[in-house]
This record gives sequence, C-alpha cells and structure tokens, in this order.
Amino acid sequence: MDMLIAAAARALSSGDPLAVLKRVALRNDAPALALRGIAMAQLGDLGRARELLKDAARAFGPDEPMARARCMVAEAEIALVCRDLGRSFQTLGATRATLEAGGDQVNAAHAGYLEARQLLLIGRLDDAHRTLDSIDIDVLPPASRAGYGLVVAGIAMRQIRTGPARAALQQAARAARDAGIPSLKAEVEKARHALEAPAARLVSRDRQDLLQLDGVEALVASDTFIVDTCRNAARLGEKMISLDRRPVLLALARALAEVWPEDVSRENLLMHAFGAKHVDDSHRARLRVEIARLRKAIKPVAAVRATSLGFALKPYGARQVAVLAPPVESDHPEVLALLADGEAWSSSALAMALGVSPRTVQRKLEDLALAGKVRSFGRGRACRWILSCVPGFPTSLLLPLAIATG
Repeated sequence: MDMLIAAAARALSSGDPLAVLKRVALRNDAPALALRGIAMAQLGDLGRARELLKDAARAFGPDEPMARARCMVAEAEIALVCRDLGRSFQTLGATRATLEAGGDQVNAAHAGYLEARQLLLIGRLDDAHRTLDSIDIDVLPPASRAGYGLVVAGIAMRQIRTGPARAALQQAARAARDAGIPSLKAEVEKARHALEAPAARLVSRDRQDLLQLDGVEALVASDTFIVDTCRNAARLGEKMISLDRRPVLLALARALAEVWPEDVSRENLLMHAFGAKHVDDSHRARLRVEIARLRKAIKPVAAVRATSLGFALKPYGARQVAVLAPPVESDHPEVLALLADGEAWSSSALAMALGVSPRTVQRKLEDLALAGKVRSFGRGRACRWILSCVPGFPTSLLLPLAIATG
C-alpha cells in the first residue's frame, strides 16, 4: 500500500472524508476509487458513491476477491440507505461467505448485520433473527454494534416484546456513544421515542384509550378477543387469524367487536362493510355471504350468532372484546408507516416490503399524493417517495409482518 492510500485510509477511519478526497481525488486506481466512494457516501452523495464503488469492484477484478467483496459490502450499505432493497442484496450472502473464507471476520459480520437489516425492512423477522444469531457481535466496531442493537430492537417491537426491545436499545445507545457519531445517536433516540409513543388506540364499547407498546403487549397476553386493524387480524391469545386483503370481513368483525356483547343490525353492518345507504335484497344476500365467510375465517377463535336484529360476536373463552386501531386512522397506513422512517423509498422497494405488486403500491402512492401526504422527486428508476409531513402515528404495529395463522 502506498503512502497516500494509507494516509487516506487513516483519514477515512477517523471520519474525515474531505482529507480522503484531498489525497486521492485525482487517482483512478482501484484502492483510490474505493476510498473515494466511501468518502462520497460519508458526504451524502450516495449516487456518486455507488458509481465509484462499482468502478472499484470492477478494477479489483476476480484476482482480488477480498477487496472486491469489501466494495460490494459498502455498496450494499449505501443501497440500504437508498432503500434499494433488491439487486444489491441478492449477492450479499455470497459476499459474506467470501469474506469469512478469507479471514475478514469484521467485514463479514458487518455484511451479516446489513442483511439482517434488509430482512427487517421487508418484514421477514424470522430470517432476520437467524441472520443476527449467525453474527459474531464481538468483532463488530461500535457503529455496527449500534446498528445491530437497532435491528434487534426493531424485531422485538414488531413482535410486540417491549422488554427485549428496551434492552437492545440500551445496548445500541452505549455503542452509539462509543462510536461518537451524532447521526447514529439520533437514530437510537428516534427508536426510543417510537417505543414510548402511543402505538395503538384501544376501542371498546364504552371508551377509547391510547396504548403504548407495553400496553398492547399486556392486552395481547390477556384473554381478550381482539380485532386488530393495525395488523388486519383477529386474535385471541396465541391464535392469530389474518384478515389481510379481506377488508369486508375485517370491517364486519370490527363493527361486531365495537358493540360486543350487543348485536349489530343488518343495516349498520351493511353501512360499515359496503358503505350502503339503503338496504335491498341484493345487499342482504351479499351480507349473508360475507357473514358466512367471516364465520369460516374466525372459526378457531369465535363464532358469529344470528339475532332478530342482525348478528352478534361470540368469542370462545374470552372475557373481553376490543378493537385495536392505529392512533390516527388514514388511507394506506402501511405505506405511511414505512415512509415514516424519514428515508426516500422507491415504489419497487415499498412493494417488496409490503409483499404486493408495484402497480398496487403505485396506486396507493398516487392516492396519498393527491391527499398531500406524500411527494416524489426524481424520474424513472430514480423516482423516490417521501412523506410531506411527519405522520401522527409513529407505530411499529403498521410495519410489515408475516402472520402465522392458527
């Protein structure tokens, strides 16, 4: 390694990207391109940083697999910040294996942490947890340890486990202090705020209350039958029935749960589920069909009983019934919840995270843009979406989660 490259590397490790550029800005050999790429990323020019790192990886070539793999890890980290969650992560597992085989345990662990963070963003919590378990956290530098703690906390918050989430955030805060990076400290503080903020609204027959995540955890652990409109599910204890993509059934279940143990008239059910302003024979026939579907869907946890007025909910073994709703209800809350992290998302990354088609996400974004809640910048593949303002419901309950039914 020549003296200028060595000096630039020391400047980079001390967090001085301008000193790096001062030494290698006019050089186009592979090590200089890699250092320039990382320096540009630290300065916030992520597009130029990705181009430089791609050039560096090509310049290193197959004869220097370790250097090439380190460039690919750096590029994956930038892709994560840009919320480009697809192509850059398809080869990250192989890159990590190359680093482990070559003895670079630090960068291999960092690659594993990036992979876990991407899996968390797209809601694959079990895979993210397994990836974290495979990482040797002791070799990670403080900044990556803070990120590791944030991923552990993120998984725990989505699984509604507040104790592990608080413990992980404490570890992340200590690591962020050791790293001395202000933006990292701010990210940990933002996660702490999200943990303590109202996560849901509890709606019962007589009242409505805002709940923090630990309140939601206590409610879920009780013998209360819950219609969860944050997760689009009905749940009782360990049993969780997904009603995702079945909005009519969810609306019927919510209407029945809000007045339990009373019954709901057919007219009110038609208004809640279909927006019907009058009742005719076709509406009654459709209601019978949807009630039959609801009975079948929630059969493991509750029944729906016909009454002279309409229908009533009859949960099995539950002493209470409640509706768990977002603190502020809005159209397409799952999109707003993802954008609430403050990053600029592409529509393809949002589609991947939500598990829907790009066209479906595009329609939702267009609806939200018409309502003034989101806005875009850039064109074509460079188009990104951000929130127009900070939403009033920073709740982790709206973020993607694969629901195991039964």
